[in-house]
Amino acid sequence: MTTTSAITVNAILNRAAAEMGLDTNVDPFASTEKHFIQMRYLLQTLGEELALAYPWEFLNEAHQITTSSADSGDYDLPTDFHYMIPQTNWDHSNELPMGGPLNAQDWTYLQGRNLANTTIYASYRLREGKFSVFPQPPPDALDLNFEYQRTTWLIPSDDADAFASEIAGGGDTVLYDRTLITRGLKVKFLEAKGFDTTKAGQDFGQAFDFLTSKDKSGEILNAGTGNSMFPYLDVYRNAPITGYGI
Repeated sequence: MTTTSAITVNAILNRAAAEMGLDTNVDPFASTEKHFIQMRYLLQTLGEELALAYPWEFLNEAHQITTSSADSGDYDLPTDFHYMIPQTNWDHSNELPMGGPLNAQDWTYLQGRNLANTTIYASYRLREGKFSVFPQPPPDALDLNFEYQRTTWLIPSDDADAFASEIAGGGDTVLYDRTLITRGLKVKFLEAKGFDTTKAGQDFGQAFDFLTSKDKSGEILNAGTGNSMFPYLDVYRNAPITGYGI
């Protein structure tokens, strides 16, 4: 999904209202009309639920940590951290994937056996809102990287270079597709009022299926016996990077 389909909060509120036969407003976010007050809260909930429902590409973010031997080894996660994207944890300084995520048993085993020098060097664990690196304290200058999903699905009207997770005004830009978010708000509103949501729910489900099927690029399918177009690791094309193998 691209941000070209993004839409302001006020535009969403008015589109949803008009489609349901309700009055629109020049500034619906600031309106004291009961239907707009309710839709404001429902839109906030909808934005949070959509972030949980699917790993949208526009919510992907990269994070880097450079360690120091003076550190505890427990690092704050980004303030907009939602969840980590699996298999994106790499130690670039040693050109190795990080071990993990470790569970409590793995962590205590490594601590008890002091295996830092005989396993994949840097490992990690998420605990108590921290990105914990093993060994502790860590060595100097490890370049640790991972990607994660943000919680922030809005661009504030007063800062086009920032992201936010809470609606602050009608001029804030919602990054979800305009059709999806409008249809979703209609479902939320009709449901809250106790009205039938069958058709609105079908419309929302259709938009959701369309967008999630195209949100990420797909690999080129090959029904033949040839290898991938990009043979990153291929015994017939690449020399072993480890010094062993064929």
